[in-house]
Amino acid sequence: MSRTAGVEVAPVSGSEPGGGTGGTGGRVRPRYLRTKSIEQSIQDTEEPDHALTRSLSVLDLTVFGVGVIIGTGIFVLTGAVAKEQAGPATALSFVAAGIACALAALCYAEFASTVPVAGSAYTFSYASLGELPAWIIGWDLVLEFALACAVVSVGWSGYIRSLLDNAGWHLPDALSGPDVAHGFSFDLLAFLLVLVITAILVFGMKLSARVTSVVVAIKVAVVLLVIIAGAFFIHPENYHPFIPEARGSVSGSGLKAPLIQLMFGYQPTTFGVQGIFTGAAVVFFAFIGFDIVATAAEETRNPQRDMPRGILGSLLICTVLYVAVSIVVTGMQKYTRLSVDAPLADAFKATGHPFYAGLISFGAAVGLTTVSMILLLGQSRVFFAMSRDGLLPRVFSRVHPRFGTPYRSTIVLGVVIAVVAGFTSISELAALVNIGTLFAFVVVALGVIILRRTRPDLPRAFRTPWVPVLPILSVAASLWLMLNLPAETWVRFGAWMVIGLLVYFLYGRRHSRVTAAGTRTG
Repeated sequence: MSRTAGVEVAPVSGSEPGGGTGGTGGRVRPRYLRTKSIEQSIQDTEEPDHALTRSLSVLDLTVFGVGVIIGTGIFVLTGAVAKEQAGPATALSFVAAGIACALAALCYAEFASTVPVAGSAYTFSYASLGELPAWIIGWDLVLEFALACAVVSVGWSGYIRSLLDNAGWHLPDALSGPDVAHGFSFDLLAFLLVLVITAILVFGMKLSARVTSVVVAIKVAVVLLVIIAGAFFIHPENYHPFIPEARGSVSGSGLKAPLIQLMFGYQPTTFGVQGIFTGAAVVFFAFIGFDIVATAAEETRNPQRDMPRGILGSLLICTVLYVAVSIVVTGMQKYTRLSVDAPLADAFKATGHPFYAGLISFGAAVGLTTVSMILLLGQSRVFFAMSRDGLLPRVFSRVHPRFGTPYRSTIVLGVVIAVVAGFTSISELAALVNIGTLFAFVVVALGVIILRRTRPDLPRAFRTPWVPVLPILSVAASLWLMLNLPAETWVRFGAWMVIGLLVYFLYGRRHSRVTAAGTRTG
C-alpha cells in the first residue's frame, strides 16, 4: 500500500468493491452506474497539472464555513420568521434547522475525511452511488452555487449603494442594475465584485483564506456587538407568549403551494408548535454553506483530522450566533412589530439607537463579500472535479503552475457569473433552487450507509455515529424540508435535471475516464 495525503491507498483493481469497473462480488454495473474507487479518486489528486495545493488548516476551514453561512439570513430571516411563523420561538426554529443540518454535517464529516478530494457531494456520490447520480448532484451544485453567488453579489451591490447614498455619493441609475433603472441598465458594483473575488481565488487558496479571515472577523465582531448591545435593550414582556397560539395555515395555490399540501392536503400552520417547524423550513436556508467546506478537502493539509472539525465547528458557531440574535431581536421589539426587510437595524432604530442600525448595514455588506467568494470557490471546485473525471472538458481541470489553483474554470465561471449579476434583476435571481442542497444532503446520507456496506475496509478518521439510524434521520429531515418547498421549486429542479441529463448523455458519458477504464478492463 502507498500513502496519499495521510490515507492508505490500496492498489486499484477491477474486482475492488466500488472500483472503476463497477464490480462488486463479480456483478457488473451498467456503464452509467459505475463507481469510482476511493483509491482512484485519491490517486487522481497527485496527477501532474491536475493537482491542487494543500495549504488550508482547521482554522481556515472553520473561517470559510462561518464566512459563507453567516450572510443576509441572520440579518433578515430572523424578523420575517418571528413576525410571520414562530414569534419569539424563532430561536427554537433555528435550533430545529441546526439539528437537521448537524445530522447532514456528521455524514459530510465522514465522507470528507475518508475521501479528501475536491467535489464534495459529487465526489462522495461517485464513490457510493455511481456516475450518473454523481453527475446529477454535480450539475445541480454548479448551477446552484452560480446563481447563489450572483444573488449575493446583487444584494451586496444594494447595500453598498445605500451606504454611498448616505455619504452623498450617488451611482447613476444606468449603472445600478435592473432593480433600480428602467430600460437598459447594468449593475456595475455586482459585476466588479465577482471579478475581484475571481482574481483572489485564482491567486491562491491561502490568499483567499487570509482575505476571508479578515472579513469574517469584522462580520462576527458586528454580530457579537449586536448581541451584546441589544441585550441591554431587552424587555422581558416581549417574550410573552414565547410560543404564540396557532392562528391559521400557510397555504398557497397552484405551484405556489408547498408540495406536501398538493400531495397530502397538509397545510403547515403559522405560530404554535407547528409554526416552529414551519419556521425551521425557512431559516434552514440561513445555514446553507457548511457543505461548501467539504469542497476544499483536497486543499487541506490534514483533511482526515481537520475536515470534520471545520464542518462541525463552523455549523456550531453559526447556530449559537443565530439563536442568540433571534433571542435578542425578539426581546428588543415585540414580534408583531418587527420589520421583515431589516429587523435588526429597525429594532435598534425603534429603541433610539440609529448608530447600531448603520453598523449592522455595514456588517451585512462586508459579510456578503465572503459569501460570494466562498460560493464561487465551491462552484469552481465541483466543476474542477467533474472536469478531471472527463464528464466536462478536461481543459478546465488544469491548475496554475504557480498558484496551484484551477484558474481556467475559476476565470470562466467568474466571468459568466459577473455578467449574469450585472444584467439580471435580483427578483429573477431569487428563484435560486435551494432544493439542490437538500437533495445533496439526502445523497450524502445514503452514501454513508452504502459505503459502510460496500467498503467496510476503508480507514475512516471520523465515523458518523449510529449508522444507519443517524443517516436515515438525516434523510427524513431533509425530505421533510424539501416537501415544504413550493411545487414550482420542484418544477425548476426537474427542468435543471433534464438539461443536465442531456449534457451527460451527449458529452459526459462518452468522455468519462471511469467508463473508459471500465471498458478497457471489462
